[in-house]
Amino acid sequence: MARASWLGWAVAAAAAGCVTAPPADNPAHLRRPAEEIENPVLVSPGSPTPGSYREVFEKCLDVVDDYFPILSANPVDGRIVTKPRIAPGYEQVWKGGNPDPRERLLATFQTIRQTAVVEVKIGNTGGYLVTVIVEKELEDIPRPSRQRGGSAVFQEAPTVDRQLDVVAAATVAGADNTNWFRIGRDCATEQLILRRIRECR
Repeated sequence: MARASWLGWAVAAAAAGCVTAPPADNPAHLRRPAEEIENPVLVSPGSPTPGSYREVFEKCLDVVDDYFPILSANPVDGRIVTKPRIAPGYEQVWKGGNPDPRERLLATFQTIRQTAVVEVKIGNTGGYLVTVIVEKELEDIPRPSRQRGGSAVFQEAPTVDRQLDVVAAATVAGADNTNWFRIGRDCATEQLILRRIRECR
């Protein structure tokens, strides 16, 4: 009988311990903030040589190519320009390049595109200064592109003169009638690219 009573108290104490919250200073529940990297970042310190410059430029091109399609890469100017790409949201969790949870949530509900520009220059005290700038743009359209509800009630064009194939093709291909306006820089993506360039991986 005493053993059953002791066992009951042990189970009650364990259950009470499980429902209590961990202390606020528990290091297992605290995330250490990532170190912010300077932009531009100094890589490959030492005396610049043609071989080291080619290695740094190709590394930058390799890292940027993982996230953006390349528009132009000019090693003479030390400049890499990318094509715009649609920022991935939570519906595309397999796509990288949007590490900030808030920005990824915004890209889930809004059409946001990103464009990156990378510049490689010789540093004043040796090495190379790599600058990464990622611009964000928001699409401005007069009405939702996939609007389905209400089209039968509020028609803006005569039903006889509709050209559904032309409109659908223009929407899919991204016609020139869409407007984009700048909404700032994507610092989280810049830090991601800079960190990979600095760590050479």
